[in-house]
Amino acid sequence: MRCPFCGNDDSQVKDSRPTEDAGAIRRRRQCPACGGRFTTFERIQLRELTIVKKSGKREVFERDKLAKSIEIACRKRPIEPQRIERMVNGVVRRLESAGESEIEADKVGEMVMEGLQALDPVAYIRFASVYRDFREARDFETFVGGLSAVVAPGPGGEADE
Repeated sequence: MRCPFCGNDDSQVKDSRPTEDAGAIRRRRQCPACGGRFTTFERIQLRELTIVKKSGKREVFERDKLAKSIEIACRKRPIEPQRIERMVNGVVRRLESAGESEIEADKVGEMVMEGLQALDPVAYIRFASVYRDFREARDFETFVGGLSAVVAPGPGGEADE
């Protein structure tokens, strides 16, 4: 593994252990050239996935890009990082086990929307505003109004679903 500090092509593994969800191996490494220490994560990849954008453009699926977009939606929300990581792992697992090597971007977006709706309502709305391309305050009103109708308390005080 190349050192991120000096670019040396070799590094030594000092410690390895599984992550909390056992979905990856966390490795602490040290560069023999500069002494820098860094962490890497090793994950199983079942197949190479390609995302097909609305424009028809194809991109290699990047787990880190997915994680970053979810983290941005969850920024400054009281959500433990482990819950976000579990959600990302769940989406990736669903994509890999779908049996398709090419996946429509909309399918990924809908999976993220489902996960965020269960995780945090504010993060869900934040993600939806970008994913659904809200242009005006009215777009937010319409979306939140539809959301409120689904989870609004019913006559007995229970949420209707």
